[in-house]
Amino acid sequence: MSSRFFQNRDCEYFPCHAGADAERFNCLFCYCPLYALGRRCGGRFSYTPDGVKDCSACLVPHRPENYDWICARFPEIAALCREKDGA
Repeated sequence: MSSRFFQNRDCEYFPCHAGADAERFNCLFCYCPLYALGRRCGGRFSYTPDGVKDCSACLVPHRPENYDWICARFPEIAALCREKDGA
């Protein structure tokens, strides 16, 4: 079993994005770690009229080939946390 790919076919939402290829759908990043990067996330998103980031059209975290790219972005997320904490 690989730690780079995971599917939960028992999930009531699987696959949780319309038009996604169920055979290649990676559930590992169910909640996208890049969400916190806002406009810099690199994914396909929009904002709702209430200002909430809507990632329903984005498959970036669910494509197996994006695992390394997402992990490489963790320093940006850590920097954002430090910035928000005033560290």
